[in-house]
Amino acid sequence: MKDIELAKKILNNENKAIAIVKDGKVIFSSEDKGIKPVYEAFNELKEELKGSSAADKVVGKAAAIIYKHADIKELSTKLISQNAVDILKNTSIVYEYQKLVSYIKNREQSG
Repeated sequence: MKDIELAKKILNNENKAIAIVKDGKVIFSSEDKGIKPVYEAFNELKEELKGSSAADKVVGKAAAIIYKHADIKELSTKLISQNAVDILKNTSIVYEYQKLVSYIKNREQSG
């Protein structure tokens, strides 16, 4: 199974918000929401993220920037902002999404 397919399977079947796979192994997963799990993965794994495949429920601008700096290989997401697409399209990251929105609202729905 391809890394991206395994990451998507974990995201969907194990109720995770994010799953990152490299060389057939899960190197990070979390149920936490928001930017926190992407930030934690970047801080904990740094170089190990290079060439990995990530499945993430929601990707906004900040997450896209982190994925870009982590130099992941591919990304699958259910919801992505236009700002995130603008960042990812100028990278070598292969990405797919189910729904594109103008921006990601915060938890308070205030912006």
